[in-house]
Amino acid sequence: MINQSNMQELETIITKDCGNIAGVVILKDGETQYEHYFNGCTAVSRIHIYSVTKSIISILIGIAIDKGYIADIGQRVLDFFPDYIPKQREKTIQNVTLRDLLTMTAPYKYKFAPYVKYFTSDDMVTFSLDLLGGRGKIGQFRYTPLIGPDILSGILRNATGQSVFDFASEHLFRPLGITVERSVIFHSKEEQMAFNKATDISGWAVDPSGTNTAGWGLTLSPVDMAKLGQLYLNGGLWNKKRIVSAEWVSESTKEHSRWERMSLSYGYLWWIHEDGFAAMGDGGNVIYVNTKKNLTVAIASLFKPKVTDRIEFIKEYIEPRFEDCKE
Repeated sequence: MINQSNMQELETIITKDCGNIAGVVILKDGETQYEHYFNGCTAVSRIHIYSVTKSIISILIGIAIDKGYIADIGQRVLDFFPDYIPKQREKTIQNVTLRDLLTMTAPYKYKFAPYVKYFTSDDMVTFSLDLLGGRGKIGQFRYTPLIGPDILSGILRNATGQSVFDFASEHLFRPLGITVERSVIFHSKEEQMAFNKATDISGWAVDPSGTNTAGWGLTLSPVDMAKLGQLYLNGGLWNKKRIVSAEWVSESTKEHSRWERMSLSYGYLWWIHEDGFAAMGDGGNVIYVNTKKNLTVAIASLFKPKVTDRIEFIKEYIEPRFEDCKE
């Protein structure tokens, strides 16, 4: 059984040191052992999970491969966009593959991300394609938080013939009992900023062309996040139903590239740590999976710059409290 005094101590630490946390859900051996909310949030609150969205895109790519919509990740990116004509005659973009996008080893033409132009673009996929390639070397890790991942949304859309939202709803969200109500389009900067802070919007950001964002823009509850982590801890099974292949889960959560400057390992849009893997987003949003301890931790957080490292927080304050937890 859980030691209640231990959990009260944890909640005190969260309030003191991680004041922007909205909710925490902890699963041990597939069972919910702890669920608690902060900052006025509840189980029905929906939080913008920022870059955790990338890992959901990775799951969807795996499902699309399983279903035969995508042959393999060795396919060239431009094969999915037959009508796209690169603005400049350069060879690099011709050789970028789906694998390069998934492992953050694709080069881009920008040195400083043109965020204003990106957020005001009518077609974020084409905008990102226009910046793909350049003089950089394919295979070198370059983490691109926003401008670049949307190409994966375009690939999913073109390969499946469905919007990313519809494909995800059919093959991932509904089977796991996750509710994402609608695509959300912003008509102003103010609407987008309000979305970032909201706790009552269930949706996925979409650009004016109708394509859902890949690097940010999805809102979920901590329970939803925990389900996605548990799905991967289960090797792609949910309630004995195959959602995504075990092979994809295994490959996604192995090191395929590395951010040397930060000493971080990367899989297919999942961060790899010594005991498992994690999806991480701005503000301290995280889906953390420890495969050795059969533990899943989901933390949803209201946006705040420069938060404490959530992985270190989990390892120091959460994992020790569940060392001997039994069903």
